[in-house]
Amino acid sequence: MVKDLHHLLSEESKGRKPSPLKSAFKYYGQDDLVFLGGGLPMSDYFPWEKIVAYSPAPPFTGAAGIAEKPSETGKSTVTELYKEQVEKFDVPLARSLQYGYTAGQPELLDFLKKHTEIIHHPPYPEWDTIVSIGNTESWDSTLRTFCNPGDTILVEEYTFSSAIETARALSVNFAPVHMDDKGLIPEELEKLLKNWDSSVKPFPKLLYSISTGQNPTGSSLSNERRKQIYDIACKYDFVIIEDEPYYFLQMGEYNKNVEAKDIPTPTHEEFLNSLVKSFLSMDVEGRVVRLDSCSKVLAPGTRLGWIVAQKDLLERYVRLHEVSIQTSSGFTQSLIAGLLGRWGQDGYIDWLIGLRKEYTIKRDFTTRCLEKYMPSLVKYDPPVAGMFFTVIIDAAKHPEFATKYDSDPIKVEDAVYHRALKAGCLMIPGSWFRSPNFEGSSSTFFFRGTYAAVDLKQLDIGLERFGKAIKEEFGVTN
Repeated sequence: MVKDLHHLLSEESKGRKPSPLKSAFKYYGQDDLVFLGGGLPMSDYFPWEKIVAYSPAPPFTGAAGIAEKPSETGKSTVTELYKEQVEKFDVPLARSLQYGYTAGQPELLDFLKKHTEIIHHPPYPEWDTIVSIGNTESWDSTLRTFCNPGDTILVEEYTFSSAIETARALSVNFAPVHMDDKGLIPEELEKLLKNWDSSVKPFPKLLYSISTGQNPTGSSLSNERRKQIYDIACKYDFVIIEDEPYYFLQMGEYNKNVEAKDIPTPTHEEFLNSLVKSFLSMDVEGRVVRLDSCSKVLAPGTRLGWIVAQKDLLERYVRLHEVSIQTSSGFTQSLIAGLLGRWGQDGYIDWLIGLRKEYTIKRDFTTRCLEKYMPSLVKYDPPVAGMFFTVIIDAAKHPEFATKYDSDPIKVEDAVYHRALKAGCLMIPGSWFRSPNFEGSSSTFFFRGTYAAVDLKQLDIGLERFGKAIKEEFGVTN
């Protein structure tokens, strides 16, 4: 049975009332009612009669359908959208381009809810889904829904810098939790909370976690760690915010003896069984808010995401969205609902399987480049998910660490960054992702790279340049 978590809501969220104007929209479109209540332009005045999109068609013969050009092969999914509904899963433009449906268009929500059931099997009945305009907005809405100025949130000690800036602007306190190469450490979380002094700052309401293919570290929480963290959340009464844009980019362990392209394509059952369990899938109290997104599996510019949580909490999000974003783009909702509806749940899983193979190929290629170009003082662990990898360097191995750089690893990090930039390769210093109130005394530092943004040839060139820059800075040859 879900827990009543209203005591964790922000005062701003508690104070939100349903918009009287929005409540009148439920009467719009009734045949026996003349609706004179809102500034809704007639669909006759929308300058779009028809939108046609050509997309790859399942089953995808390329790794992810990416190599297929529908215009050249003739094998495509043709999505034709009109002002009126074409198929039962289509969102007609006359409706999607109009005001209303803050929670999302019903046809799209129907697909996303069935998708959530297939992947996560939420173990309580009172859950639901609403659309957002991507995980950045979902996170901003989450903070406004739960946090008052001065409240405290738990964060991974290295995390997505934009997420931190979003929270910082709302005047919350940060409590970083120590990590290792496998992600957030449950024992460190328990230790932090057990010794919490609420007279200094309020007890945390939220844990913000990028649990799979973590940005920036590339780490992924195991099933065992997720269960431990979830149990701690129940024990200490806070909400887990599961920010998961990289969830479907799970590649498995790196095997240097096997070429990724030679790995057989899994069945749907094998694929689903291989996925790490989400926090949502183990949530029996309704204290997980899952943030999902199209950004990494379809395209960032769609600006479409969805939030899964218990219905009572989502109602508060809807009240906020009514007076902020109103809803996600109508064009986007029509296009994505039309595409996914034509693919079907099976076709979409085919697409996700293909994406995994694409990213596995790039992860494996990157790892081989690191083996080839990095000096021995560099450490790295091939990620099992996501778009990012890290190279870890011990600044104490620099011959001038104590003299030129005052035994400060950040100064060495900065020197490597600028030397690599001059050589023609940009990777991001790990210190840029440090959470506020970070406490660390190690002499090591890391750089975050991505294999998502360039092709294999550019990956090879970039990593060779970066390895050369490290060798030159540290005065080593191998």
